[in-house]
Amino acid sequence: MSRRSRPVRVELNARGLKEVPDDELHAILRGADGIIGRGGRSLLTKILRGSKSKAVLDHELDRSPVHGYFREISNEDTLARIDWAILNKYLRLEYSDRLPFLVFTDKGWEIAREIRANELLNDIDKAIIKGPPYSMEHLKDRDRGMILLLLDKIEASGNPRFVPPLRAWKKLDYKKVQTRINQVIQRLKDAEER
Repeated sequence: MSRRSRPVRVELNARGLKEVPDDELHAILRGADGIIGRGGRSLLTKILRGSKSKAVLDHELDRSPVHGYFREISNEDTLARIDWAILNKYLRLEYSDRLPFLVFTDKGWEIAREIRANELLNDIDKAIIKGPPYSMEHLKDRDRGMILLLLDKIEASGNPRFVPPLRAWKKLDYKKVQTRINQVIQRLKDAEER
């Protein structure tokens, strides 16, 4: 008869932190984005501290824009901030077999989605400066809510210089996203004509 292994017990300890500044919370959520559903608190600590461990390098987590964000503070203080984010319901732990891994709560994903949409908008901005051809494949098969938020941001800019990369993107994506891209292109053209 086989024994079922027990889940690894996790004791969260925010070490008395009452709050974490927004920039630090954003770094924690951005770092977690690359390991959601496949990594836990220890791996996130390594990312945020700037580790060059095998686990970080093998999964290219050193490419995260927040890799090394907390390099000036200790592992314990970094982990306390991560635990604070869990205790304050920006992240939560779920178990796969016996190991805990991080997932976003709705509250955490709302912030992370905004961060990622801004990064993608910045990437498109850089692509416009670089010029055609516009490689937009990285936008396909992304979270639909995040993509629609990105398109809202492009539309709100009122800037017609986004039209060429939008046309390139439209060729690659699904019908619902194509429909929204067409709407944004039309609104940007209308804004240009005014």
